[in-house]
Amino acid sequence: MSTRPYPSYWIYRDVAHQWRWRYDARNGKTIAVSSESYVNKSDCEHAIELMKASYSSEVWIPTVDKNAA
Repeated sequence: MSTRPYPSYWIYRDVAHQWRWRYDARNGKTIAVSSESYVNKSDCEHAIELMKASYSSEVWIPTVDKNAA
């Protein structure tokens, strides 16, 4: 049996037997989850690839919240 590396994505089936993903940080805590389930595992894997590709995306903070603590 292999040891799971962290950080990593975890693909699993939910109670409806559809595919979902979650991303666990180095400390093993879940920090992101799929917002939807997927009938096809390949669609779930594609969603993960989209997330990986967005690492350089801008972070947008509305002007009204810029001074919030």
